[in-house]
Amino acid sequence: MEENVGVSLDSQVVEMVKINESVFCRSCGKQIRSDAEICPHCGVRQKTNVQSLSPKNPGFAAVASFLFAGLGQIYNGEFVKGFLFMAIQIINFLLIFVFIGMITYPIVWAIGIYDAYKTAEKINAKIAEA
Repeated sequence: MEENVGVSLDSQVVEMVKINESVFCRSCGKQIRSDAEICPHCGVRQKTNVQSLSPKNPGFAAVASFLFAGLGQIYNGEFVKGFLFMAIQIINFLLIFVFIGMITYPIVWAIGIYDAYKTAEKINAKIAEA
């Protein structure tokens, strides 16, 4: 019977240690358990799932966006942004006949290349931090 008391006390000590290992929510600032994935107060995810990210080649992302606007963003996993770049470039291509597209097409194209390159670098930096 005394052995069970020791086990019970050990589990209570472990629970007390877990309670003392607390952090503050990065959104609402309230104290939460350190192993909490989601804040119970505001519902914001605390830990990003860095393991699911794979390293990206910034040069490949830039070349993909060079070939067709939005491909670099899709390569980086930003599907909505990639399809948005594609839709904007299709509209810009149609606007070439009204002359404004000759100005906006290369601007959006260059922004897409730069964004794809920088986003790939940011993804790699997040992986390196973890």
